[in-house]
Amino acid sequence: MKKWIPALALSLALALGGCSLSGQSYTVVEPHAEHPVLGENESTIKASTYSELVNGVLFFVSQGVEEGVIQITDYNGDVEDDLNRACLEVAKDDPLGAYAVDFIKNDYTTIITTYEATITISYRRSPEQVSSLVNITGTSAIREEAVQALSAFKTELALRVGYFTGDAAAVEEQVRQAYYDTPAAALGMPECSVALYPETGAGTQRIVEILLDYPEEPTVLQQKSQQLQEQAAAILAPIQHQIASRRLDLLMGTLSGTVRVDLASGGATAWDALVGQGADDEGLALAFQLLCDGLGLKGQMVEGTLQGEPHFFNQVDRNGQIVWVDLIRSTGQTYTAAQMLDMGYQWPDQEA
Repeated sequence: MKKWIPALALSLALALGGCSLSGQSYTVVEPHAEHPVLGENESTIKASTYSELVNGVLFFVSQGVEEGVIQITDYNGDVEDDLNRACLEVAKDDPLGAYAVDFIKNDYTTIITTYEATITISYRRSPEQVSSLVNITGTSAIREEAVQALSAFKTELALRVGYFTGDAAAVEEQVRQAYYDTPAAALGMPECSVALYPETGAGTQRIVEILLDYPEEPTVLQQKSQQLQEQAAAILAPIQHQIASRRLDLLMGTLSGTVRVDLASGGATAWDALVGQGADDEGLALAFQLLCDGLGLKGQMVEGTLQGEPHFFNQVDRNGQIVWVDLIRSTGQTYTAAQMLDMGYQWPDQEA
């Protein structure tokens, strides 16, 4: 009989205690969160109400118990029916149960006025998968975790999200935004598959599973990312120690000899712009953002339109004033918002 898995116990402690591995704290109000009353040994618990039955089964799941015993005393209700309902509730409606459990069976015997129920649980997730669940609060926090996963070219990310709102499409959009937050690792948008556990329900918690399929093997992408960062460091080395107010102008002065422009057939990554044979507007915008990040320049990559067609460009803070850059148009010139609008650019929340 498998009784305890310490890593799963840690997962439960994080989930029930409201601790966030992202550095955020929160309180989760969740039914059946109370610690059950233990019996004579660690795989036996006591119950006398339906909620205690559910709590007991959930406790077994959280600890990775494959077979446990619930001693039922002073019970007012149909024991057989309630045991079946409790097992189904945990397996289908609880986030951890929906994510980790394959099926739950139960059987019971009667000893005078006490029932002894044996709960048998089959899992479809490994202890390592369950223990690696990251606890966060709010759908918006998914983006930060996705940034870390994409930066490491991870293929799987599982999050226990408190106060989840939205749907799988909203999660996919968070992952897409995270991709552009990581220009050194944005080496081809991965295909993203999202599953929610449970898929629907009245509660505010979900386990969100994100599977990422990259256009190249993660080991290849790690090598390209390292190569890209080394090239960016070499470009920035002469500028790094200059005073902050001059860095943007010095950077713009070096770009004509360091970035490769190929609007017609260029790639869509910073690697294509700085290492490869040339990049389109997306790759150039990622490259510029990577270089700005390396210099500590405040700015962001912008996804807008040019003459009505989708187009990527950049905005950056020059000594307190926002200026605009499109390396497809010029590798050495910046523009004001008004000039960008006159040339046919559009972007979210634009202001002339």
